[in-house]
Amino acid sequence: MAINSLQDVYHDQLQDLHSACSQAIEATTALGRAASDKDLSEALIAGSNGIAAGLDQIKSICAKHDIDPDGEHCKGMEGLVKEAHAHGIDADFGDDDARDAMIITQYQRMVHYALAGYGCLVAFANRLDLDEDGAQLQQLLDDTYDGDRRMTEIATGGVNRAAAA
Repeated sequence: MAINSLQDVYHDQLQDLHSACSQAIEATTALGRAASDKDLSEALIAGSNGIAAGLDQIKSICAKHDIDPDGEHCKGMEGLVKEAHAHGIDADFGDDDARDAMIITQYQRMVHYALAGYGCLVAFANRLDLDEDGAQLQQLLDDTYDGDRRMTEIATGGVNRAAAA
């Protein structure tokens, strides 16, 4: 597909974010299983559920615009997922607290990618006067920020302290 307008950019980025979120679910679930801190594990499971809910909304928006949500493969998230596996899941850790600190790092890198995607999509939807899309995407952006802040609270509230001990 040739990209000739902001509408085309918007459609392309909806597909890209759909791919990114689809890839992030598996990694987030695996990070949650690998976490030893109960709050961290629960927050990651909640994160997986939130990503799934976001995927449903992205699919709904794509359907309104008659575009295939699976029309793109996000190589950026593919790399972040590989990093999450290499550094947070498959790495050899002698300390569970250090693993938990690394899990938060890897998860937040994926989340920050999604934040950038949602932020751009909100801006595009608003410029294109797609008010309903913009409102849905803004809610997804807000929810994603909430999840990111929760991870920071878990890290600063105990995981990093325990990993430093």
